[in-house]
Amino acid sequence: MVRFLTPFKILSLVNVAAVLVQAVTAGQLLSGGGNALHGMGAGAVHAAGLLLLIVGVLVWRPGRGPGLPALAALAIVLLGFVQSATGGSGATALHVPLGMAIMGVSVWLAAWAFTPSRAAAFDS
Repeated sequence: MVRFLTPFKILSLVNVAAVLVQAVTAGQLLSGGGNALHGMGAGAVHAAGLLLLIVGVLVWRPGRGPGLPALAALAIVLLGFVQSATGGSGATALHVPLGMAIMGVSVWLAAWAFTPSRAAAFDS
């Protein structure tokens, strides 16, 4: 399982960064700019989430680790697609809370990955 932990940590940070960039460009939308960047950033969030899901499954199945990271990564991916649909349709009343939920799950997952007891559990 140790061999999948480092890629999982890296991808969890990449995912948080991609979601954070989306939050920044969403703020720019409110001031009249950033629309193209926000649209392109959605692709980055989807890609990062999918890669995180793949490595999360590797941590779980061949790595014999817990399945919770894979489930959290799946939630990020699914919420991301719903978020894109609501953003494209202009349903900001749902789009904004979904973004906050994605950020929360992403940060929690990165914190989980970097908790020192996780590495010790993977070594056994």
